[in-house]
Amino acid sequence: MKKTLYLFLLATLLYGCSSDNKKKVVVYSPHGKEMLTEFETQFEAIHPDIDIQWLDMGSQEIIDRIRTEKENPLADLWWGAPATIFMRAEKLDLLETYKPTWAENVGTDSKSKSDKWYGTFLTPQVIAFNEKTLTKESAPKEWDDLIKPEWKDKIVIRNPMASGTMRVIFCAMIANSVKTTGSEAAGFEWLRKLDENTSVYAADPTQMYIKLAGNDAATLWNMPDIILQKNLYQYPFGYNFPEAGTVVLTDGIAIVKGTKNPEAVKEFYEFVTSQQSLILQAEKFYRIPARSDIPKDKLPEWIADANYKSMDLDWELISDNENEWMKKWDSEIKGKSK
Repeated sequence: MKKTLYLFLLATLLYGCSSDNKKKVVVYSPHGKEMLTEFETQFEAIHPDIDIQWLDMGSQEIIDRIRTEKENPLADLWWGAPATIFMRAEKLDLLETYKPTWAENVGTDSKSKSDKWYGTFLTPQVIAFNEKTLTKESAPKEWDDLIKPEWKDKIVIRNPMASGTMRVIFCAMIANSVKTTGSEAAGFEWLRKLDENTSVYAADPTQMYIKLAGNDAATLWNMPDIILQKNLYQYPFGYNFPEAGTVVLTDGIAIVKGTKNPEAVKEFYEFVTSQQSLILQAEKFYRIPARSDIPKDKLPEWIADANYKSMDLDWELISDNENEWMKKWDSEIKGKSK
């Protein structure tokens, strides 16, 4: 507990202290400093009595921290993670019940049946590549292209153990193996061959971007971040949608059980998931809204032009087995081919 308290105090110093007369809302999120700063600033401008404090970390790190802090919650809102991780958090009783005002405008597959979490974005995963050395035609086009011998030591991957995005991509390969063959074996064999071709597992997304822009040729990551990095920081990134089908995650939001400022949290929750905010998130941060009630002419053209086929996956199977599958990958596959 002392370590947890220390981390929290450190975060408070980093992101600013609340005035005595302000309500503090602590947000755990993987959405990145650009988007988090944008909505902190906007919200506080119209709610000067509320102080938004955020910590930017990987999705798996978030659930691990919230689970550790269960008896004394330090976070109020969890904004961003694959639905499979929210499913696990719901089973661990880490989330408050809250039904947002727009609840009926999200599909049943993109929300909790018990109102514990709701989908905010639909996030397709892509095969990204370095445009300085590859084109859409010469870069990998299918998942199986990534395990061909010609890509040996040309792939960089964000460390999956801390990344909700990568964990779900890896587990999707295993789940697809179960669906098509009745066994996990082919999925783990695919991951073993991918490990053979992987030059490095980057500790965080920034390190992955730097490596991808340098000597490495390809990676697996989500489309919004790849477009954001290209347009905001001029990284030489392109991407392909796997033609046989891509993993499309539902990214969610939830109130942490035990929040000390429930009304202030609900205000921020509704603010960042409003139609106006979702349109801005689409325009500026390349997120695809999960809500079905946003007029298409209000959204950027790239969303309509995003031509991809979703892989048919059993999300409950992935949620139930993710920890076990990833532990097996970490202990039996990662780095063993080297």
